[in-house]
Amino acid sequence: MAASERTERVGGPYAWYVLIVLMVVYVFNFIDRSILTILGPYIQKDLGLSDGQIGLLSGTVFALFYGLFGLALGRLADTWVRTWTIALGLSIWSGMTALSGFATSFGTLALARVGVGVGEASASPAAYSLIGDWFPKEKRATALSVYSSGIYIGAGLSILISGQVVGRWARAYAHGGAPFGLTAWQAAFFIIGLPGLVLAVLVAVMREPPRGLADGLLTKGPREPHPFAKMFAELGTIILPFTVFTLRRDGASGRVIRNNIVGMVVAAVVAVAMTRWTDTLVPAAKLKVLATIGGGAITTNAIQWTAMAIGVFGVFAWSQSLSVRDKPLHELIWRTPTMLLVTGAGTLISLGSYAVGAWIFIYAFRFLHATPEGAGIGLGLGAAFGGLIGTSLGGVIGDAWKLRSPTGRLKLTLIATIFPVPIALYAYQTNSLPLFYLCYFLVVLIGTLWLGGVTSTMQDLVLPRMRGTAGAMFFMGTTLIGLGNGPYLVGLISDITGNLRLAIVLTYLTAPLVWLCLLAAIRLLPAAEASRVERARAAGELI
Repeated sequence: MAASERTERVGGPYAWYVLIVLMVVYVFNFIDRSILTILGPYIQKDLGLSDGQIGLLSGTVFALFYGLFGLALGRLADTWVRTWTIALGLSIWSGMTALSGFATSFGTLALARVGVGVGEASASPAAYSLIGDWFPKEKRATALSVYSSGIYIGAGLSILISGQVVGRWARAYAHGGAPFGLTAWQAAFFIIGLPGLVLAVLVAVMREPPRGLADGLLTKGPREPHPFAKMFAELGTIILPFTVFTLRRDGASGRVIRNNIVGMVVAAVVAVAMTRWTDTLVPAAKLKVLATIGGGAITTNAIQWTAMAIGVFGVFAWSQSLSVRDKPLHELIWRTPTMLLVTGAGTLISLGSYAVGAWIFIYAFRFLHATPEGAGIGLGLGAAFGGLIGTSLGGVIGDAWKLRSPTGRLKLTLIATIFPVPIALYAYQTNSLPLFYLCYFLVVLIGTLWLGGVTSTMQDLVLPRMRGTAGAMFFMGTTLIGLGNGPYLVGLISDITGNLRLAIVLTYLTAPLVWLCLLAAIRLLPAAEASRVERARAAGELI
């Protein structure tokens, strides 16, 4: 490809068109993901669910399947047509969101959330890979920030739209006569889920750029002839009990296989111990026993810690598999401390964000007597505009700072994690609803400056053919650990103490750990980024 043609295409009008469409997809992603934030109280009332169960539905049930399938779908994004990958996933998660309106119990709603999680796992790894090929390195944080603004626009619109639907539906059918007998929360699932099916068609027809286009590192060799077989093979490296057989097939040593088995045992023991401990902490009146098997009780805590054990072990097994079958990828992800530190920082930031986001409406509802429409406007617009401005500014400022300092993007991330803390702590002490809304807007505005810096740094630390997998690695951390634990832990602490305000405030204890990760990453980043090609070649990469 001629240099003039490459310059015209990379960062050009069509690249921006693709970016805006992908951002809209991400808006739909987070509308569907965040819908339980405002529907939670109504679902609790109709289905008789505890705070802990709402935390599971908002986080763990969704996050486990998002995180694990995300790794496999990240590999699909690196081997198949990325636009089709996104369109397929969008169709699945939109359909499952609509089907959530038929739920009649915790179990049926949990199954629908599983489908939403699997579908949504396809989007961001493929989108990150596309953006990395459509935009040059020096503009990548800006582009990824525009894309990431969809998180907050979607979360905000979810609260806004759901609040309006719930409030208006309840008034319109206060005396019965609702279409098909639907309650307000069921109607909200249908109204929010179905439009994504139309958007999927638009995504499917977008153009696909050559991999490595923006970096001049075009991927060599023919296209993978069996991308779905590769995806399912990737699942075999993650999901029990196939991990041992997969390692044996790939020629792993006896030591690696033994470590895999030991990892299974350790994960199971920790899950049992954590379940018993947390069950003893929850008052009997709030300890939900979902079923009994062999005299033992299956509680919401059992589901939580079993899911976490499966997820963490899956990531451990996946890293072992990569060390055998894709050594360059393993080198640039698992043997690069900077990558692990940046992922850790993003995971901890997300844990706090998801924890607060899942309960923010319920908090305003319980403590500040907010109405659905009022909270939809105050919190929804605050999240949407604060996130749009904050993420976009973060990308622009991060790219400008990067030109002056190799670590400029991460320095901005550090600032973005420090200043919102005192504002947030004040917000949960005020009894003024307007002041609470203002504080929330400021926290979102400042706190979202971090996204572009972290995501673009991770993309810069790997080769173009690895970007989908690296994106999946990031979302595995932020979703499996962050989303999978944040809402649940707030719900658990609320059930134990009876104080939702205290449970939310305690999430800010993770802030010092975030700062330590970022400070270490800032020190190590220049050397890691400069040596990525050399280290990949040494591990066997053909460049």
